[in-house]
Amino acid sequence: MTHSNSALSELVGDGRLLEPDSIAGRATSYWNSAPMQARALLLPGTTDEVAGILKHCNESAQSLITQGGLTNCVQAVEPNVDDIVLSTEKMSGIVDIDKVGGTAVVEAGAVLQTVQEAVAKEGFCFPLDLGARGSCTIGGNIATNAGGINVLRYGMMRNLVLGLEAVMADGTVMSSMNQMLKNNAGYDMKQVFIGSEGTLGVVTRAVLRLFPKPASRQDALVAMDSIDSVIGMLGKLQRELAGNLSAFEIMWGAYYRAVTGENGHRPPLSRDYPFYVVFQAEGSDPEVDDARFERVLGDAMEEGLITDAVIPKSATETRAIWEIRENFEPALVKPPYYLYDVSLPIRDMAAYVSAVEENVARRWSDGMCLALGHMADGNLHFFVAPGEEGDHHAASDACVYEPLRQYGGSISAEHGIGLEKISWLPHSKSAEEIQMMRVLKQSLDPNNILNPGRVLP
Repeated sequence: MTHSNSALSELVGDGRLLEPDSIAGRATSYWNSAPMQARALLLPGTTDEVAGILKHCNESAQSLITQGGLTNCVQAVEPNVDDIVLSTEKMSGIVDIDKVGGTAVVEAGAVLQTVQEAVAKEGFCFPLDLGARGSCTIGGNIATNAGGINVLRYGMMRNLVLGLEAVMADGTVMSSMNQMLKNNAGYDMKQVFIGSEGTLGVVTRAVLRLFPKPASRQDALVAMDSIDSVIGMLGKLQRELAGNLSAFEIMWGAYYRAVTGENGHRPPLSRDYPFYVVFQAEGSDPEVDDARFERVLGDAMEEGLITDAVIPKSATETRAIWEIRENFEPALVKPPYYLYDVSLPIRDMAAYVSAVEENVARRWSDGMCLALGHMADGNLHFFVAPGEEGDHHAASDACVYEPLRQYGGSISAEHGIGLEKISWLPHSKSAEEIQMMRVLKQSLDPNNILNPGRVLP
């Protein structure tokens, strides 16, 4: 054990520092199965231990990568051989649930689904929800300002965090564990860390905003003939479901067909339509809400907005239609493939997707472009598969990002920038904004030890 590793081991205790030969069995991330390479992996159990680690790393100019559930999509948590990795997996507690104030205090390593289930037992809902719920952590959700399927109704992670505790690069603990909805006493310091991808500090605890657990839930999968019908249906549901609409997920026909192929999900609807939408409503009166939901769906059918529909009648059927949207793995049969996460005005989505599809078709004769996303909040995802061996990432990026600029869109809606999107940041941020980001980074992390090389070009 090196002198530096020995000093770090004393900070976290026996068995909480793993050297290179002990971490080779760990994958680098969900998207990169290569063995992890790093100088050491640390498993602190308290905020004080995190503070000691950062103080030591800052004084020795040692780069440090913070990891949670390893579900990051943009290489923000992938270390190199010279990095120290700090994992929050031992800091996974749910410290308190305030049933009067509707808040929960949780540690950064708590898994999202674990938090959801814990607060549900107390009659509450933590509405952040995404496909990686069983692996992603609250700290990672905060670091990326996670979105997911319920942004339409509840907002991004930024809207669901009332307070947090973070350790600065020099080991200073910044505690801003506010539990009130209203607090205008000076700058809202938590916002500095939300969405910063671990480059400005390490979040160790957070106060989360809870909502009453819905008494009713309705879901449907519908097929549509045009993007105009999709937009019309979104407006109708927002107007006529009494504020209950919580998710509205669009799938282009190519995506639906790819994931319901021979080895994929069972297709509840014909595979011949150009657009599919799975949506969800949540309310407080099951009888009234069910009747309203079915009436609105029936009206939409009569008006020609939808051409076919299925309403699940059991939890199993509900899970099955959502699996089509969330479990994309049946479509990824021929690597390489590249995942994208962009946002733009809803009215421009169809034209933009067509432009990307045309770019991919021109570039690769066997290329595949699959589009889907959280349409109601302007967020689209793409899977691009060139259909050829080799590294086509740069060319694929150009196919997706070049046409985005004319629509005033963002290269990242919810995944962040990480390493993967750095060169494209000027597509979404002005030179003045990027300079201000640099000033903030220099002020809070002058030695550039926290997730160096991420976010900023």
